[in-house]
Amino acid sequence: MHSTPSTSSLPGRVLRNLALPSLLVLPAVLVRVTGTHPVAPVALLVFGAAVVAASFVLAWAAEAAEVDISGGLAVAVLAVIAVLPEYAVDLFFAFRAGSDPTYVQYAAANMTGSNRLLLGLGWSMVVLVSVWVASRRSGRPVREVVLEARHRLEVGFLAVLALVAFVIPATGQIHIVLGCVLLAFFAYYLVRVASHDDGSEPDLVGPAAAVGSLPTTTRRVTVIAMFVLSAAVIVLCAEPFADALVSSGQALGVDEFLLVQWLAPLASEAPEFIVALIFATRGNAVGALVMLISAKVNQWSLLIGSLPIAHLTGGGDGVLVLDARQVEEVFLTAAQTVLGVAVLLSLRFPRWAAWSLLGLFVVQFAIPGTTGRLVLAGVYLVLAAGVLVHHRRHIVPTLTAPFRRTPQGPPEDGPHGAAGDHRSNGVDARVGTPVG
Repeated sequence: MHSTPSTSSLPGRVLRNLALPSLLVLPAVLVRVTGTHPVAPVALLVFGAAVVAASFVLAWAAEAAEVDISGGLAVAVLAVIAVLPEYAVDLFFAFRAGSDPTYVQYAAANMTGSNRLLLGLGWSMVVLVSVWVASRRSGRPVREVVLEARHRLEVGFLAVLALVAFVIPATGQIHIVLGCVLLAFFAYYLVRVASHDDGSEPDLVGPAAAVGSLPTTTRRVTVIAMFVLSAAVIVLCAEPFADALVSSGQALGVDEFLLVQWLAPLASEAPEFIVALIFATRGNAVGALVMLISAKVNQWSLLIGSLPIAHLTGGGDGVLVLDARQVEEVFLTAAQTVLGVAVLLSLRFPRWAAWSLLGLFVVQFAIPGTTGRLVLAGVYLVLAAGVLVHHRRHIVPTLTAPFRRTPQGPPEDGPHGAAGDHRSNGVDARVGTPVG
């Protein structure tokens, strides 16, 4: 539940929250309208700031929209919208690759970077912050985040996509047929999560809470306006931001592949990470983690499925052919996803797994190159194999969860569970760990 400020103060509070993003967006809009062409590093700052600001407004609007959208669908929609800036940049690279094949590498770089960033940094930090908060509130060590049985649905979708992901490195391409299959699977995912509404009220914070507390008509108009304007800014800035990334790398002597792979996703996913961390600090660990799991599903289905279509629209043949490095990057990303899914099979995310995923994410920067990528992928897969053996009784229920009407297999009981789902009154129902 979010607190409701006095009605008279709400519009002013909303406007104050939108003031800083508007100031950050204004220079980029002026540059685009006037046709000015600043040097690459300056353009990177101008358009990057606008993308980040618009991303925050999108995230606030998506959260506020939860008031009017069913719970399961709201989480999926929030996850889609939160990564819309990343999609805009990546789809631009795929579109440009239709006429200039050298841009294929940038599409692959942005996709793999954002994917690994979300799991390696996002999932890990949410779990670590959540168990720390729960430990402080309960007065005893808390060692894991516990999901509910109904969340096996999201984990099941991600498990299926993790297996399908290996088709890309195996074939060395992202074919439009695979893209259509992934888009259809994403549509099916939306239908399934929309049917899983638990009737809970959204837990809004900050600017989203101010917007969500507005009177119904005013709230809906405000949310739509925020969606439209921020999306327009992102579309307006996606091309110059993407070009500035590549040009800045060339001008500064930095590998442009790495800039596209890490800087662009970090800028576009910052709002999503911050929202998730706010949820975690407020004791809503499950809400934070499920939102990031849903975003991961979106990346492996909607994002990758859209790339060959964007390539076709840009004049290509709808088949993004990957070189050796790109194949290695996708293989490493898929291997990391498999470990993430393996950890979640029991619907428990232990602290040791969060530290392991975070450590492996950091290590990749110390061991670059083909050898480093292949060795790290091997480590992910070996660890995943061990966890899969331990959780083997959950494999079939998880893989079949997307195709069943009711979830199966509650989390295994344990002495140190700590969920933090606000819908369970601040405690884990099975082990009674206080979190709020």
